[in-house]
Amino acid sequence: MANSPTGATLPEWQPTTRVVPMPADTNASGDIFGGWIMAQVDIAGAVEAMRRAGGRVVTVAVNEFQFHQPVFVGDLISCYAKVVKVGRTSLTVFVEVYAERSRMQHECIKVTEATLTYVAVDEKRVPREVPSV
Repeated sequence: MANSPTGATLPEWQPTTRVVPMPADTNASGDIFGGWIMAQVDIAGAVEAMRRAGGRVVTVAVNEFQFHQPVFVGDLISCYAKVVKVGRTSLTVFVEVYAERSRMQHECIKVTEATLTYVAVDEKRVPREVPSV
């Protein structure tokens, strides 16, 4: 794991997704809405699950979701996802979310982490086996 200049530990693999939240993504308090962050986590988790499953997946469970810090308009949000468990038709994916704030000062902090479960499905949306590696 690599350290950011502010001491946050970043995963060594490449981020699955990166996005900058905009003013339309805020809640009534002016922070980025938690549901927006949850959607970004689900997208990143699904990308990794689809890669490993070799096709379509559906989200079946959010096993754990923790918000550690708020996210602000203009932060660069990076979602790092990895498959941590593979069953016959299901995949469990762990996602960590980092916010790069004040990009000129290279401040980066972990804001969220989650574990989600996906099921591989065929073109008729019927569960199918996840191919072995």
